[in-house]
Amino acid sequence: MYGSHTGRKRKVVCAVSAVAALLALSGCFASSDDDPDAKAPAQQPKSKAPYWVNPDGNAAKQAAEYRKDKKPDEAELIDRIAAQPVAEWIGVEDPQKQARGFTEAAEKADRDALLVLYNIPHRDCGQYSGGGAADGDAYRGWLAETVNGIGDRKATVILEPDALTHIVDECTPEEFHEERYALLKEGVDKLKALPNTTVYLDAGNPSWVTDPGRMAEPLKRAGIEAADGFVLNTSNYQTTASNTAYGKRLSKMVGGKHFVIDTSRNGKGPLAGANHEKTWCNPPGRGLGEPPTTKTADPLVDAYLWIKRPGESDGTCKGGPDAGKWWPKYALELARNSK
Repeated sequence: MYGSHTGRKRKVVCAVSAVAALLALSGCFASSDDDPDAKAPAQQPKSKAPYWVNPDGNAAKQAAEYRKDKKPDEAELIDRIAAQPVAEWIGVEDPQKQARGFTEAAEKADRDALLVLYNIPHRDCGQYSGGGAADGDAYRGWLAETVNGIGDRKATVILEPDALTHIVDECTPEEFHEERYALLKEGVDKLKALPNTTVYLDAGNPSWVTDPGRMAEPLKRAGIEAADGFVLNTSNYQTTASNTAYGKRLSKMVGGKHFVIDTSRNGKGPLAGANHEKTWCNPPGRGLGEPPTTKTADPLVDAYLWIKRPGESDGTCKGGPDAGKWWPKYALELARNSK
C-alpha cells in the first residue's frame, strides 16, 4: 500500500470533438495536411489486437509535430505509442456523442472500441481526479447516454477504475458504499444488455489491496457474476507476472472469471524501494509494457490492454501537468524504456 491513498489517478478529459471524430472516421489526423511525411497509424492485425487505433490520438499528433520540426528520432519513439490501440475515456460533455463517435470509428475500421467509464460519484476521494457525477441520478443519466451511444457496435468497457478498491481501503466514506455497489451493478447490467459489449470491473492491483480475498465480496456485490470479468493494474506499474498471479487467485474466489491487465506502463515494473503514495504518480524510469493483444500467456487473461494512455500525466507531481494532460517529456521516457 502506498501511504494512505494508493492506485492510479487522473482527470477525465473530454475524449473527442466532432472534428476529431470526423478525422478518425476518415483515417487521418490533424497534422497530415501540414506534413507530407506524416502517416496515420495503421490498425494492428485483428488476430493480435482487435481494438481500434485512434489515428487522431495525442501520440499520433505529437509524432506528426516532431516530424514537422525535423525531429525524426523523437517521432520514431512516439510512434511506439501511436501505433497501439489505447482506451478512450468517456467524459461528461455529451457522452452519447463521444461513445457513438468512438464506436462508429472503430466499426468503420473493422475493430472493437476500447472504452473507460470513470464518473462514479465521490470519485478518487477528492484527489487529483476528484469529482465524478453529482449524485446517483446524475450518474444514471450519464450512463444511459453512454449506453445509447455504444448501441449495437462492438465495445470493451472498463467500468469505474478505483471504485471498488476505494471502498476496500476505506478511502470512500461508508455512507456512499451501498449507492456505489448499486450503481456499479446497474452499470454492468445495462452494458451487458447491449448485444456486443464486453465489461470488466476494476479490481485494483496487487500492491494496493494485497490480499485478493478482500476484493472478492465487493466484486460480487458490484455484479461480477454478470460481467465478463475484472481488470487489474489500471494506470499502475505493477508487473504483468505479479498481476497474473494475483488475478488467478482472485478468479478462484469469483467463479473463475477471466481478467485483463493494463500493461501500458509496466515494462520496468514499479518504482523500486518507494513504498509511498507518490509511487503511482509519474514515477521516473518507467517504460511501456507488453503491447495490447489478446494473445496472452495465460488462458484466464483475456488481454493485455493499454488502459492508461501512455504519455498522459498522473497528476501535478514531479513536474507533471494536470492529471490526464499530455506530457511529451514523460511519453518520450516511457518509449525509450519500452520492452
